Amino acid sequence: MAPMTQTAPREVMDIRQASEYLGISGDTLYRYASEGFIPAFKLGNRWRFKKSLLDSWMDEKSGVVAPAAPVAPKQKKPVARSR
Repeated sequence: MAPMTQTAPREVMDIRQASEYLGISGDTLYRYASEGFIPAFKLGNRWRFKKSLLDSWMDEKSGVVAPAAPVAPKQKKPVARSR
């Protein structure tokens, strides 16, 4: 069995990975994290970023509101068979 060559996006990213993901420079991201503008945490002396928190933060900042509960599609009435 051959190993998978595709890699899933990492949930926890460092400055370089997160800056590429967000499309901003590492210096800007470092400043945002230091000022508490963007969700981040320090692991040792290095900043780390959770992808799910960055996604939620971007949704919040862009005004995207996720539905509270999944909406079920409307069900159609059954059609009677013709004889």
